[in-house]
Amino acid sequence: MAASIGGGAAGACDNFVRSWTMAWVLLIIGGLGEVGFTTCLRFVDGFRNIGWTAGFLASVTLSMGALEWAARTIPMGTAYAVWGGIGALGTVLVGALCFGEPLGAARMALIAGLIACVAGLRLAG
Repeated sequence: MAASIGGGAAGACDNFVRSWTMAWVLLIIGGLGEVGFTTCLRFVDGFRNIGWTAGFLASVTLSMGALEWAARTIPMGTAYAVWGGIGALGTVLVGALCFGEPLGAARMALIAGLIACVAGLRLAG
């Protein structure tokens, strides 16, 4: 007897991911993974630093995997914009808080605009 589509463990996993709330949780995790890989990228030293390179590769894998799973439910354009926005905002904040990068008025205004755009995409559906 052939397996039915959506049945068994694979079907249960797919239904779990297709949950709207879970898709957004995965998207947030993916965006945070982007912050992880951009942070690791500072220290890979041409991919010669094995520990940071491993962290980079793990973060990229987590981030892209979570984005792909989230995009099964959330439209890809929205998912990608939100994922990128979380990553950009997080990377700017890590740079400012951990590495002393400047965070002037213009940068803060642009970050506020980015947040507004991501929120708008979320509200638009």
